[in-house]
Amino acid sequence: MSKVTVMEHPLIQHKLTFIRDKNTGSKEFRELVEELSLLLAYEVTRNLPLNEVEVETPVCWTKTKQLSGKKMGVIPILRAGLGMVDGILKLIPAAKVGHVGVYRDPKTLKPVEYYCKLPSDIEERELIVVDPMLATGGSAIAAIEFLKDKGGKNIKFMCLVAAPEGVEAVQKEHPDVEIYVASIDNELNEKGYIVPGLGDAGDRLYGTK
Repeated sequence: MSKVTVMEHPLIQHKLTFIRDKNTGSKEFRELVEELSLLLAYEVTRNLPLNEVEVETPVCWTKTKQLSGKKMGVIPILRAGLGMVDGILKLIPAAKVGHVGVYRDPKTLKPVEYYCKLPSDIEERELIVVDPMLATGGSAIAAIEFLKDKGGKNIKFMCLVAAPEGVEAVQKEHPDVEIYVASIDNELNEKGYIVPGLGDAGDRLYGTK
């Protein structure tokens, strides 16, 4: 079973409160999603490998640490996942960005890929799949499957809020993929919305209905 990390840092929980508030407008919502994504990425990248290097400070030469050159990739699930990319890139500016678009077939109710553009060397990269919400898990499961089919091996999933049902579904289908989330909420309602959740993240990001 894949590991699930719920990030309870006070800044994360504080900003999550404002994201949940229905009175938070699109501009502030976008800014908060970006800020939260940066904070979450800090935890996701905690175990990146380091090399020891030697640098000269204004005082003397010293040995210190730097990232060992591990290649990173950020893969937003369209469209709401786009709102999380800039925050992560502020922390990891050298990361390559791919995009996966998924919709649910109204007849089969199964996810269908409609867009997939990825870095050519994804098999060499540590990939972070991002989507603000993990509800039923269908889109996340499908996106991760697409990445694996194209050679992705080291994959993590990051979201803001999740339903227990979605977490369980991703763990079942992709037990090797670690999940990082700011909150695991109570449940899904009959319409498939996370409760208490934050509404439709895409609509709130882009001011649509």
